[in-house]
Amino acid sequence: MKNVTCWLRNILIFFFTSTILAVVILKYIPVYVTPLMLIRSVEAMIAGETPSINHHWVPLEKISHNLPQAVMASEDNLFLRHKGFDLEQIQKAQIEAQEGKRQRGASTISQQTARNVFLWQKRSWLRKGLEAYFTFLIEGIWGKERIMEVYLNSIEMGKGIYGADAVARINFKTSPDKLTKDQCAYIAVSLPNPLVRDSAHPTARMKKMHRTILKRMNQIDTFPKDCCAK
Repeated sequence: MKNVTCWLRNILIFFFTSTILAVVILKYIPVYVTPLMLIRSVEAMIAGETPSINHHWVPLEKISHNLPQAVMASEDNLFLRHKGFDLEQIQKAQIEAQEGKRQRGASTISQQTARNVFLWQKRSWLRKGLEAYFTFLIEGIWGKERIMEVYLNSIEMGKGIYGADAVARINFKTSPDKLTKDQCAYIAVSLPNPLVRDSAHPTARMKKMHRTILKRMNQIDTFPKDCCAK
């Protein structure tokens, strides 16, 4: 029994030490690859396709200030106010699930970032628990500006497309700092399902959602101007 206790203690010490260290390190260095990029590559190989990862890290100041505004309007309008979790949206999602309605996501940008960088996408109670843990860590260690920077550089924005630089160059033939308000709103529209929704070729439904996001962009908190490109 004593050996089992020591074994469990050592595992816990290793887990907390390694994860906290990883979060601290990634506060200062770019995230060049994520678990999702690797998973998509494996899926492509299994399907007999050539894996493709279009990704290039750019600092936040080289990304159009319209993009943080658009993703907050679409994904998490209380990003600058909450501590990583939108309790109101979580409660609404739980109520809808109990009523048998279609399950919807209630993840904040912070939660999505924690999942993209440290975990896998398939839902499970284990992943949810780890996601909450890593969200707590990055909120405390990284802060909002770093979370947004990592999010905009790591999020999947199309087939084989990851981050603001790749989507700007592939879908809009421009650089990330030159993305317009309209383009950023279309990118935001695509985020819930980027493998189906193409920000470069929006459907009628996407155009309707695009108009809604443009309105919301003017109604929510402005992302800190000192960390965004003009």
